[in-house]
Parts: sequence; C-alpha cells; structure tokens
Amino acid sequence: MTAPSGVTRIDVVLPAHDEEDRIAACLDALLAARARLAGEHPDVAVSVTVVLDGCTDDTATVVERFPVDVVATAHVGVGRARTIGATHALRQHPADPASRWLAHTDADSRVPEGWLVQQADALRSGAHVLVGAVVPDPDDLDPVVLARWTQAHPPGAALGHVHGANLGVLASAYLALGGFDPVPEHEDVRLVDRAHAMGFRVDATVDLPVVTSGRFAGRTPGGYAEHLRRAYGDAS
Repeated sequence: MTAPSGVTRIDVVLPAHDEEDRIAACLDALLAARARLAGEHPDVAVSVTVVLDGCTDDTATVVERFPVDVVATAHVGVGRARTIGATHALRQHPADPASRWLAHTDADSRVPEGWLVQQADALRSGAHVLVGAVVPDPDDLDPVVLARWTQAHPPGAALGHVHGANLGVLASAYLALGGFDPVPEHEDVRLVDRAHAMGFRVDATVDLPVVTSGRFAGRTPGGYAEHLRRAYGDAS
C-alpha cells in the first residue's frame, strides 16, 4: 500500500463506558481539533463515532448534544467496542480504504487541537499506523504521584508504549490486520504487534500527546489506570 495523493476522510472512533463526567470535555476537544483540521486541510472529511458500550449512567444524554454518530451496544468491552465503531464508520461513510484513516481515542481523554492534523499528516506521509503518546491529567494526581510520573518520563520516554487513546491506522491496513481483537484490554497493543509482524510501516511520536484520565480505577482491568496505580499510586 502506498500513500494516497490526498486525504479524503478521517473517522474518529471513540468507545465509552459510563463516562458521563468526562465525555463532554473529550468531544469538545475533538470538535476543536476538527475545526483546526478544516482550517489547514479543508479537503478532509471527518466523522466521529461514539460507541456507547453498555452505559448505565447519563453518557448517552451528554453525547446527544454533539454532532457525532452514535452506536449503542451491550457491554462488550473495549476491543469489540472499537471494532463496532470502526465497522460503523466504514459502512456509514463509504470511501476508498486506501485513502481514509481511522483515528482512535478514549472517552476519558482530551486530544490536542493539532491532533487530527497530525493524523492527516501521518496518512499523507505513507504511514500505516501511528502510535501516539498519552499523559495523565495532572489535575487527577496527587502532587507526589505527579512528581514521580514526571521524573519517570523525560523527553522520549513514552516511545515504545501503545495506547488506544492515541492511535491511528490506515483503513486498508486495519482491514488487512483483521481489526481489533475482541478482548477486554490490550487490543491496541495486539493490533500494533500484528502490524509490525506483517511488515506494515508503524510510526511513533511523542508530539501532541493526548491527556487522559489520571484516575486509578479504570474501565479495563489492566489498562492505563491500573498502570498508574501500580507504578506511581503510593503517595506516601
């Protein structure tokens, strides 16, 4: 697969399970990123698909205020939810999979304003996968915990980590990889591992990290929240 001559579409896929307190900030940030992209690349169409993964709170009510596609499911877990969202986007907004990009983030995260421009640039450069960095929301962390995290993350330290909150993939590569595995966690790591094994071009960047929740009780048993708790959680 070669780089397309021009980006035609970016589809953002966003799984959400009981995120009524955080998803508005997430979607506000995505709309700001979409406005920035429209200013720099007006030829790029963008859609956002929110997958309500068995939500029992008011997440759906919050999402109704935003111009996004919505898919509601039983609680199927993040791996299947990402696949459901990507499948919906690919069917609902037909386009050549060789010139469209699937950008993934999470409902407890806020993308920077230039994030979609970064995703578009990755596609135009010929990348098949873009692995981005995340940083915990400092407002969620005890100062001692934040200091520990900061000391452990000098410039470039996030390289080598894979986060579904900041991940992009060329649609044709995504289809060739078989999509995300239907697992409750690490679906992002498994997809990128397959991409490496199959010889796809996987780029990584620490520019424009996504701010994600610094909570210690997350929505997946071994996700970013559990990593923060185990690695930095003792504030004593």
